[in-house]
Amino acid sequence: MTSNPTVTVFGAYGHTGRFVVAELLRRGWTPVLSGRDAAKLAVLAADHHDLEIRPASIDDPASLDRALVGAAAVINAAGPFAATATPVIDAALRAGIPYLDVAAEVEVALSTVDQYPKAAREAGIAIVPAAAFYGGLVDLLATAAMGDWPAADEVSIAYALDSWRPTHGTVATGYVSDARRDSKRLVFSKGRLELRSDDPATTEWTFPEPFGTQRVQADFTTADSVTLPHHLKVSEISSHMTIAPLEDLTGTQLTEPTGVRSDQQFLVEVVVRSGDEQRRAVARGQDIYAVTAPIVVEATRRLLESPVPLAGVVTVGAIPDAADFLRSLSSEHFTVELS
Repeated sequence: MTSNPTVTVFGAYGHTGRFVVAELLRRGWTPVLSGRDAAKLAVLAADHHDLEIRPASIDDPASLDRALVGAAAVINAAGPFAATATPVIDAALRAGIPYLDVAAEVEVALSTVDQYPKAAREAGIAIVPAAAFYGGLVDLLATAAMGDWPAADEVSIAYALDSWRPTHGTVATGYVSDARRDSKRLVFSKGRLELRSDDPATTEWTFPEPFGTQRVQADFTTADSVTLPHHLKVSEISSHMTIAPLEDLTGTQLTEPTGVRSDQQFLVEVVVRSGDEQRRAVARGQDIYAVTAPIVVEATRRLLESPVPLAGVVTVGAIPDAADFLRSLSSEHFTVELS
């Protein structure tokens, strides 16, 4: 791999896309700005010393092919991913380069895992869904916590956010996912995802400080329930989210695509159980959108530098090695504890 690889960022002008572009530049890499709105790309390029822009449409495969010319990988940060994932993955397959996305949509991650293993292996590339706060981070935490265990009876996940203030993309994605599921909810049980029409339960979870005991919604199923069982042998996955940030999803206080880190605080606790033994991992940080960028870019680096190229559908936790990956993310905005 060259010292400053070129990476195409599709959806570069979105909120998360801006963080990804900034992270690539911080590492000395060369981002190519791509997406569906040429005017927004031009504004973003001017803010970053005139980076190259390559407008592309998901309805125009040739434009996507041009966007990937000369790139070592492509990162898809454009939602709703139900619309963008398939055409950008197909373009990556044609270009023969790794594809990574930051999709939180459970259905999209599941579709990618189901549909693309054979094509990715034949092309000799890695396709990485949900390399983000939802999907990627818990996959890393659970994998690192399991360590040498070959299997776990249960993985319990608990998210604590002091607020959410979702982006327009998050809200739009939620509507798309809700419509695809006919307003039913997904739950991982007995080794598979299933749809349920009843209301989720509320309970309490005692988090480490500074959150302490909080009311949480049970069965807060995210892309974690796709990424973990893709490479870990897990019978049950339970997920919980503090109530207050969920109420933000129905409000009007949305985050504009500025790419500026907010003061939002989060804590993610993962407990893996095998029989009577438990292992735990905790991540703390600031801004769930901002922390996605180092996750997906570090995953890209590890794919490109791997002495044995990975091919197929690969989730972040399956990229060696999870504990070292997590340590590499450590910063003033992110810390992790493994026990």
